[in-house]
Amino acid sequence: MARAVLDAALTKRREAARQPRKRIGATGEKRLRGYSGPGVDPRDPQLFGSMLERLMKARGWERPKAEATVFGSWEKVVGADIAAHSKPVKLDAGVLTVEAESTAWATQLRMLTGRLLKQIAGEIGHNVVIRLNIHGPAAPSWNRGPRRVQGRGPRDTYG
Repeated sequence: MARAVLDAALTKRREAARQPRKRIGATGEKRLRGYSGPGVDPRDPQLFGSMLERLMKARGWERPKAEATVFGSWEKVVGADIAAHSKPVKLDAGVLTVEAESTAWATQLRMLTGRLLKQIAGEIGHNVVIRLNIHGPAAPSWNRGPRRVQGRGPRDTYG
C-alpha cells in the first residue's frame, strides 16, 4: 500500500516537471489572465460603505448595528415630535426601555406602542425590538446630596 502511494507521488512529480513553467511578471508575482483594459475589475478600489457592509455581514455585526441605530437616530426612527418628548434608555434582549419627559407623554406613548413597534421594525429591521417598556421621568433621589441626614427621609418633612 505504501509502495503504491509512493509510486503515485513520483508519477505526479514527473508530470509536473514536464509542464512548462508559468510566466512571472517583473515584480516576481504571477500575472492574472483576463484583466487587461478598462472595465470593472475586482482589484479596483471599492467604495468604503460597500466594503463596510460586507465586513459587517461577514462578522455578524448586523444586529448590534441595528441596535445602535435605535439610539443613534431615534428622531428618524420614531419621528421628530415623539423624539422631542422621549428618549431610548436601554435595549436588552429585544426589550427597549423608553423614558418620556412626563407621565402624560408616557401614557400617550403606551397607547402608541403598536405603531412605534411598526415604525422601528420598518426602519431598523424585524425582531430587533420586540417589546417597549415605557416609563415617565425618574423621581428625585433622596439618598444622595450634600445635606443628607440619616433618618426617615422625606416622610418626616411632609407631615
